Amino acid sequence: MLIHPQFDPVAIHLGPVAVHWYGLMYLLGFALFLTLGKYRLNKGDNVLAVPQLDDMLMYGAVGVVVGGRLGEVLFYEPAFYFSHPLEIFMVWKGGMSFHGGFLGVLIAVAIYGRKIGRGFWQLTDFIAPLVPLGLAAGRVGNFINGELWGRVASPNLPWAMLFPQARMQDIAEAQQSSDLMNMLMQYGGLLRHPSQLYEFALEGIVLFGALWLYSAKKRAAGQVSALFLIGYGLARFVSEYFRNPDAGIFGKSDVISMGQWLSLPMIVIGVALFVFFGKRKPA
Repeated sequence: MLIHPQFDPVAIHLGPVAVHWYGLMYLLGFALFLTLGKYRLNKGDNVLAVPQLDDMLMYGAVGVVVGGRLGEVLFYEPAFYFSHPLEIFMVWKGGMSFHGGFLGVLIAVAIYGRKIGRGFWQLTDFIAPLVPLGLAAGRVGNFINGELWGRVASPNLPWAMLFPQARMQDIAEAQQSSDLMNMLMQYGGLLRHPSQLYEFALEGIVLFGALWLYSAKKRAAGQVSALFLIGYGLARFVSEYFRNPDAGIFGKSDVISMGQWLSLPMIVIGVALFVFFGKRKPA
């Protein structure tokens, strides 16, 4: 059994300003995006000029925040936010949805591509391998904050973890069965999967490796983007079986979660695009 370390959410203080770990992880994700992107451009990929990469990141960052917040509102807690509309703008008080942020980025890339005269698939193929390490950094931030913990795990699992932040939910879930109540009494809480670390590995490290290697060779326009859709969709679908399910517009379900519902279209569309673009010659 492991116990979550309960990190201080504030990483450093800069005078009166408290810099949180989660904010640092966002900055790390952006820094990795720029570093990897400039590496590719300097290696001869001429899809963008180096200064344009900075501009595209700014467009993408706006897409992430706006799309991510609207996704959280529409996909996960519409009833609450429609009855408290001002809280939609209080991003520091609520979460952000990856799937909403993803749609926001696609819109931002389309707008920026039109501005500079670049094709949509040309740009998404370039940025797809740059994204997963940023996702990995975000999952590290989730783990440090002790949020988005996993489902209840067997005490026999060596890395089953006690999350003190989940205490109230542990008590509520323990009412469902005598086995859970016994676990609560024995360990002081319910042992859970550290699902943030599973997502760090699958959505971050594994997906990055697959996309980076696949995109190293010339591919037909759109194929790298399609592989991202397939890879992320599968990684998220699998990891959701270990993550405590979120409530959503379809309610809270142990059979298929909202994250899985939203990932299924990514997989289906990704496979269709991969086959479609695979019939074309490499760009």
